Amino acid sequence: MTEHLTAARLRGIPSLTGEPRSLALDDLPIDPAALFVGWLEDAIEAGVAEPHAATLATVDRDGMPDARTLILKGLDERGWAVAGSRSSRKGEQLAVQPAAALNFWWQPIMRAVRVRGLVAEASRADSEADLAARSATARVGIDPDEWVLWRIHPVRAEFWQGALDRSHRRVVYTRTNIGWSIDRGDGQRENADSRNGDEQ
Repeated sequence: MTEHLTAARLRGIPSLTGEPRSLALDDLPIDPAALFVGWLEDAIEAGVAEPHAATLATVDRDGMPDARTLILKGLDERGWAVAGSRSSRKGEQLAVQPAAALNFWWQPIMRAVRVRGLVAEASRADSEADLAARSATARVGIDPDEWVLWRIHPVRAEFWQGALDRSHRRVVYTRTNIGWSIDRGDGQRENADSRNGDEQ
C-alpha cells in the first residue's frame, strides 16, 4: 500500500535549523554578482558542503518545467556559467527555450540565492576549455563537440536571508535598461546605477 506524507508528519521535521548571518541592507553592492561572491565566500568559510552546487531549472517545448542539480562553472561580466552535453535533456530544452533559473541553498547559514535570465552558449573555445579542465575520468566518453558551456545573463537575482524568528529578509535585483534596481525588502527601492559612478 502506498504510504502518504501527512501535513502533520512534514511539520514535525525540523526546519530552519542553521545559524543565520547578518544582512547589511545599507551596504549592498550595485551588482548582484558582487553580493553573490561575498555570500559564496561566507558559505565556504562556514563549511557548507558543495556551496557551488545549484538547481538549474529549464522549460521544455511544451512549457513543462524541469530541474536538476549541477555545479556553477564561473561567474563574470559574461554571466553565470554552467555546462553539460548538448544532447542532454537540459541541452535540448535550452536549444528550444534559451532561458533558465539557478537556485542555491546554503542550509547551515540559512541563505538562498535565485537567479533567472536568458541563456547563451559560450564560445567554442570556452566550452572546450571547460571540458579540458575536467578530470580525465570525467571526460571519458564525452564527444568534445557535444560539450557546451552556457551562460545565464540574469534579469533578476534574489537573495534570501532566513531568520530563526521567521522575520526573513529578501533583497531583489532587477535589471533595467540603465542597470540594476534594488528592492531591499523594506519598502525602499533604488536604482543602483544612480550612485557615485566611481563605486565598485
